[in-house]
Amino acid sequence: MHPAYSVIVFTTLSGAGYGLLGWLGIYAALGMLPADRRFGAVALALALGFITAGLLSSMLHLGHPERAWRALSQWRSSWLSREGVAAVATYVPALLFALDWIILGRTSGLWGLLGLMSAAGALITVICTALIYQSLKPIQRWNNGWVLPNYLALAAMTGALWLDAATQLFGFARLNVSMLGIITIAIALALKLGYWRFIDHIKSNSTAESATGLGHLGTVRLFEAPHTSENYLMKEMGFRIARKHATKLRRIALLLGFAIPFMLSLITLRPPGWTATAAAILAAVLATLGVLVERWLFFAEAKHTVTLYYGDGQGSL
Repeated sequence: MHPAYSVIVFTTLSGAGYGLLGWLGIYAALGMLPADRRFGAVALALALGFITAGLLSSMLHLGHPERAWRALSQWRSSWLSREGVAAVATYVPALLFALDWIILGRTSGLWGLLGLMSAAGALITVICTALIYQSLKPIQRWNNGWVLPNYLALAAMTGALWLDAATQLFGFARLNVSMLGIITIAIALALKLGYWRFIDHIKSNSTAESATGLGHLGTVRLFEAPHTSENYLMKEMGFRIARKHATKLRRIALLLGFAIPFMLSLITLRPPGWTATAAAILAAVLATLGVLVERWLFFAEAKHTVTLYYGDGQGSL
């Protein structure tokens, strides 16, 4: 599939934002967040800023962004529509959560419930985003059980790292978010490696024979290309990336997204100070960049069944 940069930015930033909002909500429900208004303002500004920037970026992928509101009406049958509804709905408890914490200075009672509702909305929205891709049967590398756990794990990881950066910056290292970041990095890495191993070894469900219905006659080969020049399907569905380039980008994603942030997170376990703070911020930034690379690969390595009609009969689809 052709990687659309607007969607790559959307899934990366919104994932980090919803992950951060989710952890803030959980910590609030457990009564573990400090009452500091400045900390709340920065943490929620990061979360809602990432979410809003991601959603705005996703609208750039639409042919008519001004009609985006119409997508919300198809929630009965479309995961894209459900994602939009969940994203809009999540703003309600999230903004009330921010109002209580930052403006009114209340960090008890209803505040914890609003935090939990914000976390639930964040979780549901990320699930809907993942199921947009997992539900597409013509793309075998998306239509599998690895996609949803990976989306959730990457959101949880980047969210935890940004929360750790905020707690280190404001001197709340006692919340021990660094350990949470280390754990989520390990889980996300294991799931990402599992996904890559799966798509590298899975056999194709579709072949040129099954796609054309001519398998009973023998092997089907392309006699002549259906188009003399590139068309929409060839550009969007038939994007190709060389294996050596994919391998190089996977290594970059592993380094930026997992290995270096893991080592930096170990530094944040030491007593609070400028070193731990710098390490936490750098870990969050690099992990987000690493997820951008990973998300580009998620699209670039996917193959649509329609490419079988253009002579692509090799490899899994």
